Amino acid sequence: MASAIPNAVLVDPPKTESVKSLAESTCLSSLPSIYTITHNLHAEAVSNDPEDSVPIVDISLLASGSPDEQSQVIQQIGEACLDWGCFMVINHGVPERVMKEMVEAFLEFFNLTGEEKQEFQGKHVMDPIRCGTGFTPLQEKVFLWRDYLKFFTHPEFHSPNKPAGFRYLRNASFHFRIYGF
Repeated sequence: MASAIPNAVLVDPPKTESVKSLAESTCLSSLPSIYTITHNLHAEAVSNDPEDSVPIVDISLLASGSPDEQSQVIQQIGEACLDWGCFMVINHGVPERVMKEMVEAFLEFFNLTGEEKQEFQGKHVMDPIRCGTGFTPLQEKVFLWRDYLKFFTHPEFHSPNKPAGFRYLRNASFHFRIYGF
């Protein structure tokens, strides 16, 4: 598989700050080779079986369940991480308005200019705030089609100082930890 885009010409990548800026570029006429995969990294067939969907974990039992129920939830999380590398959380208690504000803050962040986001391009995987297009771009031979923003929220809440929506989340996080709502 040379490219996911039909008839794309493979070229060296132009200087871009993000996948978003690459996708929005009006002067790009071909796909940069660093964003293509020349062999199948996932040889296994994709399943359509509903049993093979991302695990869903009800974490409400961690706070209100019996020790056996809490142990089962912890086991589910461990299995999901080992088998899938991710899971969906339900009954977490985070208010809908906080989740909506979080999505809005992330959208605002990814609409910042490349220069504004550059201050958050951490150099180390354990930097408390980090954004970019790959986890180790200097080592990766192929970039994934993603832009990301990662920040630690525990034990201390870290977030970019812009856009302003993150200030609301920082305050909501503090309020949620202290008062539980």
